[in-house]
Amino acid sequence: MWRRALAVVLCGLAVSPVLARPLGFDDARHLLNRTGFAANIPEISEFAQLTREAAVARLLGWTDRAPAVSAPEWTQAPYEPPPRPALMSDAERKDYQRRLVSQGRDLKAWWMAEMLTTTSPLTEKMVLFWHNHFTSSLRKVRMPLLMYRQHMTLRRHALGNFRELLQAVARDPAMLIYLDGAASRKGQPNENFARELMELFTLGEGRYSEQDVKEAARAFTGWSIDRDTGEFMFRRALHDDGIKTVLGVSGAHDGAAVLGILLARPETAEFIVGKLWREFVSMQPDTAEVRRIAGVFRDSGYDIRTALRELLTADAFYAPRHRGNLVKSPVDLVVGTLRQFRMAVADPLPYALTAARLGQDLFAPPNVKGWPGGEAWINATTLLSRRQFLENMFRGSEPGMQAAMQTVAMAGNRPDDPKFDDLAWFRQFAGRPGEDWQRLVFATRPVTAVTGQDVVALRMAVQDAAYQLK
Repeated sequence: MWRRALAVVLCGLAVSPVLARPLGFDDARHLLNRTGFAANIPEISEFAQLTREAAVARLLGWTDRAPAVSAPEWTQAPYEPPPRPALMSDAERKDYQRRLVSQGRDLKAWWMAEMLTTTSPLTEKMVLFWHNHFTSSLRKVRMPLLMYRQHMTLRRHALGNFRELLQAVARDPAMLIYLDGAASRKGQPNENFARELMELFTLGEGRYSEQDVKEAARAFTGWSIDRDTGEFMFRRALHDDGIKTVLGVSGAHDGAAVLGILLARPETAEFIVGKLWREFVSMQPDTAEVRRIAGVFRDSGYDIRTALRELLTADAFYAPRHRGNLVKSPVDLVVGTLRQFRMAVADPLPYALTAARLGQDLFAPPNVKGWPGGEAWINATTLLSRRQFLENMFRGSEPGMQAAMQTVAMAGNRPDDPKFDDLAWFRQFAGRPGEDWQRLVFATRPVTAVTGQDVVALRMAVQDAAYQLK
């Protein structure tokens, strides 16, 4: 024990000079762009004056805020059980389908609006992270209200405690529908949730056996949904209360006991930290660092903020080799561009649909594994679409830029002039304190531009391949 304490002290002494000095502009930009959506220059300049620990503490201190954008009114309405198709007429069925589609679009627009206006981008990044970890989709759940409730569960626990988050998700009605757990019963256990719980939610692939899956599935029998309220219900008569052996631990386990067994395994903390590493640092986790941070994470009782604090203050996070090595997700690209350039958005739905067109459809990941991320975001089709989106933004032909075109009147264009002068639009930034032209161009890229170091217009900067990276 004393050796470990001494090692911690010596390690702290070794890195204290780095931790004690201010981040500087480049490190602050890196931190804010990885934990948010393309920070603007005033934000970067403010964080540049802080030490690593102070900067991360400030980020984590902003993460308890409720959504600033009001959710659609129907999310507050009483739950209505889905109608039985056999009892519906064709007209009623079509009307019901239209309502589901409309509510699904409402959800996408609402979350996009929150990401565009939030004062805590890290909160939204973590909600999105967990949405892609504990995957469910409107396409299968087909009940937007349950998807909204699941989203709020992810939001409440996004930077809280992973143990509590896992327990809440295991009882979540949308998850029970998505992974076919609602009808799992004694004698006929459904293995989908038990398998994904081990492979995708906790241990990771190859760290359990098929027999472990079968035994765990028995433990979750009877975990169901109350049809009248849409809430979790334990149906005791459907539960298998026999002896089960999961990962070598035997007993009359129920679902909660299985979750406890999984959380007791060191592999769970390593798996979660590995995913956080791929989200915030690089697609190739450093095994030794992941194990170190996972140990701290597990010792904290699975406090998510603790894991993030260790990750975001580590030397590896700021290493040159980890700059510009992650591809922006469609949400990163769309939301980051709009926020960084302060573009007015009257209706967020078109931008949610743009992100979907680029491969990231909110509330509808492609499958149980979620969006793979990394280089999978880029192919011949999506790269062309990404560049087209950026070109349209700075021509004023994207819907959100119509408001921007009014602003360009200050440069001599009439408000009704169809010609959008992107250079005039960019000049608005040059007159702000600390926002000179070169610094704004510099802030758009995590690495040196491919097209040259002297970019004379931001329009060229956002078209550069480096703009697709973070």
